[in-house]
This record gives sequence, structure tokens and C-alpha cells, in this order.
Amino acid sequence: MQLIKGRGRYSRFIKPVFYVIDLTIVNLTAFLLPIDLKNRILFFGYITLFWMLIALRNQFYEVYRYSKVTLVLSLLFRQFSIFFLILYAFIGFFKEFNISRLLLAEYCLIVFFLIAVIKLLAYFLLIKYRRKSRGNHRRVIVIGKNKKTDQLIEIFNSRLEFGYEFKQQFSLADDSYSLTDCFNYVIQNEIDEIYCSVSELTNKNLEDIINFADNNLRIIKFLPDNRHIYTKRLKFEYYDYLPILSLRDIPLEGSINSFIKRAFDILFSSLIIVFVLSWLTPLIAILIRLESKGPIFFRQYRNGINSKEFACYKFRSMAMNKAANLEQAKKGDARITRIGKFIRKTSIDELPQFFNVFYGHMSVVGPRPHMVVHTEKYSRNVDKYMVRHFVRPGITGLAQVKGYRGEIEAESDIINRVKFDIFYIENWTLFLDLKIIVQTVLNALKGEEKAY
Repeated sequence: MQLIKGRGRYSRFIKPVFYVIDLTIVNLTAFLLPIDLKNRILFFGYITLFWMLIALRNQFYEVYRYSKVTLVLSLLFRQFSIFFLILYAFIGFFKEFNISRLLLAEYCLIVFFLIAVIKLLAYFLLIKYRRKSRGNHRRVIVIGKNKKTDQLIEIFNSRLEFGYEFKQQFSLADDSYSLTDCFNYVIQNEIDEIYCSVSELTNKNLEDIINFADNNLRIIKFLPDNRHIYTKRLKFEYYDYLPILSLRDIPLEGSINSFIKRAFDILFSSLIIVFVLSWLTPLIAILIRLESKGPIFFRQYRNGINSKEFACYKFRSMAMNKAANLEQAKKGDARITRIGKFIRKTSIDELPQFFNVFYGHMSVVGPRPHMVVHTEKYSRNVDKYMVRHFVRPGITGLAQVKGYRGEIEAESDIINRVKFDIFYIENWTLFLDLKIIVQTVLNALKGEEKAY
């Protein structure tokens, strides 16, 4: 299968930005109003923590391009109803009886007004932006020709605020097009999403479309007009009044989850850079230079999120050689230096990748990135391999702590690695990340068989 470079989307940054704006309003308003507090820092921490918890519980920031204004109003009402109660609970819980109840109510109303205005203004401005400039749009095709597909195309064409650009309809029933024609069109026209009417597809068609979408980083969704599709674990969404099914629900596509993971990555990588790499790097540099000539850091290009190439950093563990970017290290590899054996065995050679994490190329936990030449090979030969590139690659990952790190000796190694990576992508939680980090540290301390 041809390797496809993913198109960048900036819409993922919209929700985290407004998350920060709202927290700024919540705290700045409390700071400016003359609320009589014994411990202001405690109050700021309290309202910040509970605002985030309530928002996560209510999915306050999960407003999509096809969401209605009634949903936005409902989210505002739910968010502030609970926040109001939590706000007054602070008085009794921390015995701050000197706080004016009237002033606290005034604070809540001001915050509600400011956030409501900004949220609704952003909602309508984004609608206008999509309608007028056709910006922030996604290119889509529809496979199938029936009443429901016609309704969907009408929605795409009439509801421009949804931000979808309908490009082509393919009907397989009358042999006008083949799936090959469809796939070629998707690649040549950089289509983002594929919508399928399941009633017009055979099981083989479905399998081929799913495999194509997975291997080429395309999003696939279904119109639920066939009973058999309900046997799968799918996600319901509504475009206007029409139900749509998504085949794969990726937690990290949610803006809050993405924000939490990125914040954790920045914090964790900053701690490692300041408290470990700041003193370890000069020491390792001296040891590397004493044994062999060449740079301290080894830079190797690998594929990251949306298959974009980036320079992955490591401490150099090999003598300089021309095959460094083409061949994985093997057991007993003559290219590995003496100090290289030690830093590879202890995984110290991987520590400079925390700079990659800090810069946003990688995450602390995620699917391990492969060399570009290997990505091109596995994308052709290993089913669903490209699904790994829906998220940022990691320094460590679920596959690595389950024993699939290092050299790929057999086809089953890469197949099982991909299975664990996809499981991680579809079941991500911050707790899972923490569990993988702890297991990685324990494995490094006791030594791993394939750490060479």
C-alpha cells in the first residue's frame, strides 16, 4: 500500500485554546473582585480543579463542527449549574464564612456571561468562517447511491458551517466505478473522510475499504442502513437529523484528552531535561568521545503523527557507519561501541528523545516510531500498520513493555507490535500511560533480553 503523508489540521488546537481562555476568565475574575478570602491560592486551586473536573464530566468542550447551538446552550447551563453549587460549597468546606454570598453570586454571573459570550461568539464566527472562506474544511467522498446518501450529500452542500467539502460520489451497484477507482481518487485528491452506505457493499467491499482507510490514514464512517454493522463497537454521531457511525473512536482525538496528554508530556520531559539530561549529557559525551570519533547525538529520521518525518535524537552508540539509517541493530552487532552496549542495555541512549517530546514531535508514551525506510516497507506488507500514525509516537509504548521492543526478528514481531499499538490508541487513558512508564523503568532496571 502506498505511504500517504497526512494533511495537517489546526482545528485540534481550537478547543485547548478556549480551555485556557476559560480558566483565565475563571481565575482573573476572582482575582479582580474584592472577594474576602483567607487563602486566595487555595481558592484559585479549588475553582481551577473543579472547573476542569466538571468540564470533563459534562464534555463541555466537545462541540463539533456539526453540533447545534442548542447543544452549546445546554452545555453552558449544565456547566454553571454544577459550578455554582461547587462554588458555594467552598464556604462551608473550608470555613470561609467571611465571604459575601452576594459577591460570590455576582462572580458566578460575570464568569457565566463572559464565557457564554466567548463560546457563542466563537461558535458563530467559526460557522461564518466555514461558510464564507471555506476554511477549516475536510474533503469527503460518499460511496453508495440511495436516498440516505443523497440526504447526506445535500447536508454537505447546504450546511457549509459543518466544514465538509463534498468532492465525489461513487456507486458500486451499477458498475460505474470500482473500489480501485475510488481508492485512486482518494489518494490523488487528498480526501480526508470516506462515507459509506453499507447496504450497497459486500462483506469483501467493507473489508477492502476498512483496510484501505487504516493503511492510508483516512477516516471512514458509515450510514447505518444495514443491521450487520451494529455487531461492531461503533460511535454514533448526528449530522443535522441523519445518524452517522464511526468505525474507530480514538480517545486522543478529543481535545481535552489531547490537552491532558500534551501537558503531561511537557511537564515530564521538562523534569527529565532539567534534572537528568543537564548533568548526564556532558558525562555521556565524554565517554562517547573517548572511545570513537563523531557527534555525541545520533539523528535519525522517522515517521511521526500523520506519517510526517522528524529527526529522532539518541546518544550515539555505534561507530560511524553508512548503514545507520537503513539497518536495525542486531545482537552482537559489530558497529556498537563498548559504551554503546552499556547505554543501549540501560536505555540511556533513548533519553535525548525527551527533547523530541518537548518540541512536540513525540510523546512520552505511544507507538515506537520506525525508520522511514522501514515504515515504507511495513506500510505495504503489514495490515493496519499505518493506524499507528494517528497519534504521536512514543519513547516507550505498550508493545515495548509487553516484550516487543528492539530488533524485529520475525514477521510475528511486527504484527503483534501493531496489535498492541492499535489497542493502546483505541484505549488510551492517562492511567495507562503512567502504568507503561512505571513498567518501562522496572524493565530497564532489571534488564531486557532484546535491549542490545
